[in-house]
Amino acid sequence: MTDAADTPFMVGVIALPLAGAVAAFVWPRRAPAVGLCVAGLVWIPVLGMLIQLVSHGVQHHELGGWAAPLGIALRADGLSVLLVLMVALVGGTVSGYAAGYFGEVRRSTSPSFSSSPPGGDGEGSEDGGRAHARACFWPLWLFLWAALNALLLSRDLFNLYVTLELLGLSAVALVALADAPVALGAAMRYLLVSLLGSLAFLLGVALVYAAYGTLDLPLLKAALGGPVAPVAPVALGLMTAGLLMKTALFPLHFWLPPAHANAPAPVSALLSALVVKASFYVLLRLWFEAFAGAATGAAMDFLGVLGAAAVLWGSYQALCQSRLKLLVAYSTVAQLGYLFLLFPLSGAAAGGFTAWAGGLYFVLAHACAKAVMFLSAGSLMRAAGHDRLAGLGETVRAMPVTAFAFALAAVSIIGLPPSGGFIAKWLLLNAALGDAQWWWVGVMAAGTGMAAAYALRVLRLPFVGTASLPPVRRVPRSMEWTTLGLALATLGLGFTAAPLLEWLRVGAPVGGPGLVGGQP
Repeated sequence: MTDAADTPFMVGVIALPLAGAVAAFVWPRRAPAVGLCVAGLVWIPVLGMLIQLVSHGVQHHELGGWAAPLGIALRADGLSVLLVLMVALVGGTVSGYAAGYFGEVRRSTSPSFSSSPPGGDGEGSEDGGRAHARACFWPLWLFLWAALNALLLSRDLFNLYVTLELLGLSAVALVALADAPVALGAAMRYLLVSLLGSLAFLLGVALVYAAYGTLDLPLLKAALGGPVAPVAPVALGLMTAGLLMKTALFPLHFWLPPAHANAPAPVSALLSALVVKASFYVLLRLWFEAFAGAATGAAMDFLGVLGAAAVLWGSYQALCQSRLKLLVAYSTVAQLGYLFLLFPLSGAAAGGFTAWAGGLYFVLAHACAKAVMFLSAGSLMRAAGHDRLAGLGETVRAMPVTAFAFALAAVSIIGLPPSGGFIAKWLLLNAALGDAQWWWVGVMAAGTGMAAAYALRVLRLPFVGTASLPPVRRVPRSMEWTTLGLALATLGLGFTAAPLLEWLRVGAPVGGPGLVGGQP
């Protein structure tokens, strides 16, 4: 397959959510309808990009006809197209959920959702009941969607920095929509960490431009093809440090649980499923493409060690939580650790693509499953008035659709067949065993066992939960059924691995067979 140039679909996936954000801001009363229209229409350019990828390979588009390094160039390969597809799937589901969530909240007058419960246990407000929450969610979310798609298609470091900033600022504002002191504090911490990470990233970008005179990723890769100058590892280290803060990799994860656990449920789903993946995506572009010559094996092993620590520490913390949303938030800390096992495992010549495919399939599976978990938790919290595990048994029994959706997501998080999580872990295990890096197998086995343990803390509630008050509010059916639809998609990822992995191979920076010892 050859590269396809001047493909307008890439502009469409950015411009459509951006236009929707403007329309939602100008006409706030029609914002839910605008958001749902964008969620449906965006599939036209997304599928157009996918068809172009399958037919012609890697796609390019130069805005205004200006070529790099002067102009802004967009590039879509298998990795970026599949992630744009993931954003459309998860974003569309969250949009459908949010239409019921914020519509229901606005009419709410129950005091159970007006503040944190007595005792100051840090439990966030799920209300969003103030008028500004519904009005502000849609333009902020659609703006975040446009920034995320722009980041996934950007081909130079400066535009990656700009889109990271736009993404972070809109995410912080979304967290603050909960309008509770604990949520505002979490949003402020998130803002400070995001700005610090952006500053480190920008310093690295400045060093790169001063040394090489270009920020275009392909041109930078060519410039680094010879002997690596000392400035390259320094710049890569600065940018990596900033991106690790934004990704919340252990031990830089301290901001994530408060932000994700205390934001409104649709926001929590977006943050965990999509936003933290953006900085990980940039890390992949830097380490495996632009700075491949400066990325040493020892540095990749170090990232793998941090990932392993995240798996174990995040899982342990999830086991210790008494609140459902905090449990799911610490599960995110743990699951993000698996992504960083991709770095040491992809360095092997035999299992390079196997590990690459496993790590990125994990991105897809985790995005769907974790969004389902947070949306399910939001529905349960809406019904019960709290998310304390000790008092959710009766509520879970009264909401079988939501409970079933959470169970399907847990199957993927644990890594049981036939889910997408199983495919991802199988590929990572195959790469680790094929390269005799058995210590990563131990980490994955321990993480899987601990994931099963904290998932069972929730799944056992309808059977052994203590009696509590029945649901205090009827949850809109749209919130439950959209969550179930995404949960079924999470399970379906286990049956669509073959075509997705072939698309992922287009433009991949690593080669090798799909399975170690298997056929290419």
